[in-house]
Amino acid sequence: MSSKERTEPQWVTPSSNQDVPPDYETIGTIFGYALMVLSWVLIIVTFPFSMCVCLKVIKEYERVVIFRIGRLVFGGARGPGMIFIIPCIDTYRKIDLRVVSYAVPPQEILSKDSVTVSVDAVVYFRTSDPIASVNNVDDAIYSTKLLAQTTLRNALGKMIFAHYSPINFLREEEDQYYQREKGGYSI
Repeated sequence: MSSKERTEPQWVTPSSNQDVPPDYETIGTIFGYALMVLSWVLIIVTFPFSMCVCLKVIKEYERVVIFRIGRLVFGGARGPGMIFIIPCIDTYRKIDLRVVSYAVPPQEILSKDSVTVSVDAVVYFRTSDPIASVNNVDDAIYSTKLLAQTTLRNALGKMIFAHYSPINFLREEEDQYYQREKGGYSI
């Protein structure tokens, strides 16, 4: 079979329309609404006690991203203050908006003159978009820590340590010292 005879594409990109048949999506939507009505009935029937479970207090430096039956709730991130969570169908994640500091573990690299150089760093970061932090990354803080380590390692790998190596630096300092003090003698 030649390439001219083949008319179907070899790779098909997935789309949301091909993932679930339309009738299953309709059934899921109807079941979701039924579950929501049942949850509201349970909240109303157990009113004074259900408020202990439904109301959550969010601090000034936190935001909450709420998912209702697996979908992002309209309105974006909520907080600070008091928010209402429907117990059976809502899930939520608190995101801390404060600056987080992280000490990158020392990265050791071997210079051209076989000297081990150890470089460490400190990274300060904060979450600016809580929705993207929850939806796009599994664990945003851990991913940022790994990115800092990888960036430091890549930056050190690209540097040329022949000029900056400790032995060459000490030799240059000694040469300058002997040129100044001893009248031109060098080691």
